[in-house]
Amino acid sequence: MQLFLGGARAGKRDAVAERWPDADWQALTPGDTLAGRMEPAGPDATDAPTVLCGVLPWLEALLARSADDDALRRQWQAALETLDTRLGAATLIIIGHEIGCGMVPMARAERRLRDMNGWFNQDVAARAERVWRVRHGLVMAL
Repeated sequence: MQLFLGGARAGKRDAVAERWPDADWQALTPGDTLAGRMEPAGPDATDAPTVLCGVLPWLEALLARSADDDALRRQWQAALETLDTRLGAATLIIIGHEIGCGMVPMARAERRLRDMNGWFNQDVAARAERVWRVRHGLVMAL
């Protein structure tokens, strides 16, 4: 698993596309489950890496459905473990969002989203083989 982090329009997608031009891109949509979104490879599957994007809107939808942040976090931690097991040696690239470097939002819901996004990024980073930071189109391995 690899994680690309950066702000809006920082160049994350371009950085991933440059490194893995044959990748299979999948966008999380509200209502998806993290592990359910990734189907196990079938006999006709290629070795192309899978890129998972759309994390922020997906998180927003999760937060709208549940007020229990700890339960949500346990759910995606279990899903990340399932993905690791299911994908085996296949490469999974997650494009995450950095939204915690600016001003603290006034609205409680926006602060909650910022916090949950930060915890999601931490949980993915803890499992990732490599984490990349993208800023102004520049890519740095962390």
